[in-house]
Amino acid sequence: MPRPSKKTIISCAVTGSIHTPSMSPHLPVTADQIAESAIGAAEAGAAVLHLHARRPETGAPSQDPAHYAAFLPRIREETDAIVNITTGGGLGMSMEARIAPALQAAPELASLNMGSFNFNISAAEKGCHDPQPWEVDYLRSTRDLIMSNTFTQIEAVLTELNALGTRFEYECYDTGHLYNLAHFADRGLVKPPFFVQAIFGVTGAQGTDPENLMHMRATADRLFGDDYLLSVLGAGRSQFPLVTMGAILGGHVRVGLEDNLYIARGQLAESNAQMVAKVRRILEELGHEIATPDEAREMLGTKGAKEVAF
Repeated sequence: MPRPSKKTIISCAVTGSIHTPSMSPHLPVTADQIAESAIGAAEAGAAVLHLHARRPETGAPSQDPAHYAAFLPRIREETDAIVNITTGGGLGMSMEARIAPALQAAPELASLNMGSFNFNISAAEKGCHDPQPWEVDYLRSTRDLIMSNTFTQIEAVLTELNALGTRFEYECYDTGHLYNLAHFADRGLVKPPFFVQAIFGVTGAQGTDPENLMHMRATADRLFGDDYLLSVLGAGRSQFPLVTMGAILGGHVRVGLEDNLYIARGQLAESNAQMVAKVRRILEELGHEIATPDEAREMLGTKGAKEVAF
């Protein structure tokens, strides 16, 4: 079973690269908006901030290290949260572009997709309101997109970021990705504890059926014993029910505007802090204690905030 934890880690995915600006006026786009939203999420109880960048003039996803540099120092100065930089980047980007911000910033955590798969978000177009042309083109292009994360690519990311002392949020969209992680563990390229982010609800990968979460946990138990921490991410309207189930099973949770734009049926979330506050209320009503950033550091074995390069 997952490594026993007395407290629950809340991760907040602040803006991501899936939702587009015309879907919600509350989606952070500029450096100031991303920083303020991340700081608010940390104040509400998020111990981990999962970060993407965007082009401020259009809101399009960006892996330009300069766009990250525009908000990372402020987040570090005004919070003690663990910064987790994506290596997933924007859909269709090369691995070289995707890893560039993490290589420059040397964060405590970086996300790492653990396998290639179809990643189709074209249905999200129906949520756009008076979109910019790039939004429609971006969403429709994913009908013909394979999110490439080959063994060679994964090994390269592990090698380069391990050298910087960065640890990983292993994003697993299917049970096969758990076996890929076990493969790299067997080769000694990754060391426990493994922070496994089980992801549900992306078209092209596993759905949000509760049975899939049970299967993911059972598979991870067989492969990793108590050498892993399980965190759960549910896309869209399944976010809060599925992460609550994950917490009941002894796992940790991830919420945020990257994964879901709504705080309740038909009601747009006004901030990431609002989403963190909601899941915190749910967890505390269930008797869970919320991990501080330093407690999360101890659980995840990160190098500490003083060792980053921003």
